[in-house]
Amino acid sequence: MTLEFLTGALVTMLVIVEPIALVPIFLAVTQGFSADQRRQVAWRACVIAFAILASCAFVGDWLLSKVGISLPAFRIAGGLLVFWIAFEMVFGLRANRKNEVARDAIDKEHIVNVAAFPMAIPLLAGPGAITATLLLAGQAEGRPALMATLVAVLAVVILISWICLQAAERVDRMLGTLGNVVVSRLLGIILAALAVQFVIDGIRAAIRAA
Repeated sequence: MTLEFLTGALVTMLVIVEPIALVPIFLAVTQGFSADQRRQVAWRACVIAFAILASCAFVGDWLLSKVGISLPAFRIAGGLLVFWIAFEMVFGLRANRKNEVARDAIDKEHIVNVAAFPMAIPLLAGPGAITATLLLAGQAEGRPALMATLVAVLAVVILISWICLQAAERVDRMLGTLGNVVVSRLLGIILAALAVQFVIDGIRAAIRAA
């Protein structure tokens, strides 16, 4: 049972988080950052995301029920946040702001903010990842061995994500300035579609639950 749970959980979380697909998005949202600043963002984002997902595994379902928030509502809210990020990427608003910030000193607080949002939430620990974590925790039914397995899976997925983000600078040099602009716009459109899908899924789930 533990091996079956381990395999299912690992595949599920890797498919949902998609560490490799996060690389171009990471480059877009950290445009104008130095290599060291990007490493700080990647590290902080991964730590924050792991803390969020691990916490959800233990208290997520209880917390949402206590504050009266349903999973469909959480998915809709996450979709709206992702759509705003996509909007900025498509119209170059995010790139312009990052360039302005780059001309000044980017302080520690700003790096922490970017790491927390949008990297940790909702890109690494998004509605899909949180929902999957809650469902897997439900399958574990509080059994210590399975809960420990779930936490280990979360750690492995986040570690893989961190490794992928560490390679982002190499991708950045390969793309160049024009390539980054094209990728940013293209990813913005894809991200917008993903955000709309989040909202649609949330609305469908809310209707079914009504």
